[in-house]
This record gives sequence, structure tokens and C-alpha cells, in this order.
Amino acid sequence: QMQLVESGGGLVQAGGSLKLSCAASGRTFSTYAMAWFRQAPGKEREFVVAISWGTGSTNYADSVKGRFTISRDSAKNTVSLQMSSLKPEDTAVYYCAAGPMPYFNGPSARSYRSYLYWGQGTQVTVSS
Repeated sequence: QMQLVESGGGLVQAGGSLKLSCAASGRTFSTYAMAWFRQAPGKEREFVVAISWGTGSTNYADSVKGRFTISRDSAKNTVSLQMSSLKPEDTAVYYCAAGPMPYFNGPSARSYRSYLYWGQGTQVTVSS
């Protein structure tokens, strides 16, 4: 069993930056991936970025590539998402997720169905 707790959401102006953190309790596995998804009102949950816990490989959605950076701290069991050059369309509830991912470079890393554990979500609002 794993529990995920997000923090760091808030309100920021367009062009600004924000950092989200996800703390994982319980055991983590080298074959797991951790990811961030987001969901805006009236829209489906959208993949943002994933990181392989074991190798540190990353996989970004095109919409955030070059603006967002994911990182992990194995000693603290945390994953962070540094968001820069934020746009109003980045406004959403951001969710941290974790799950086994034996083929990280495949399409499954981008699918919310691949992830077993989810945080409660944190709101990010970008004003124009």
C-alpha cells in the first residue's frame, strides 16, 4: 500500500512559477513510475509528466515540455514538479500518481489507468 500527499498548489499570475511536491509513504519500488496528471473543470484527466523511480527517466506531455520539470528524491520518497512560464490553460487540479511500470517508455506511462495510487489533488490556478 502506498499513500501520496500533494502540496504546493496555489494562485499565480501568467508567466509565473509554482512548485508542487508529492510525498509517498510506504515502500517504493524501482519498477514503479510516478506521474502528475491534471484535470480542469469539464475536461478529462490529462497526463502531464512521469518519472521512472528506478532510472529517473522522464516522459513529458508536449504541452508542458520545456516549461515543467519533474524530479525525484529517493531519500525523502518525494517527487517534485517545478512549473515555469505558467499559462491560464495550466489551471487545473493536479494529481500525483504511482504504479508499477515495467515498460516506462511505452504508452502505458501516459495512461491514468496504469497508476494504482493517487493523491487527493492540489489546485493550481493561473490568472491572466
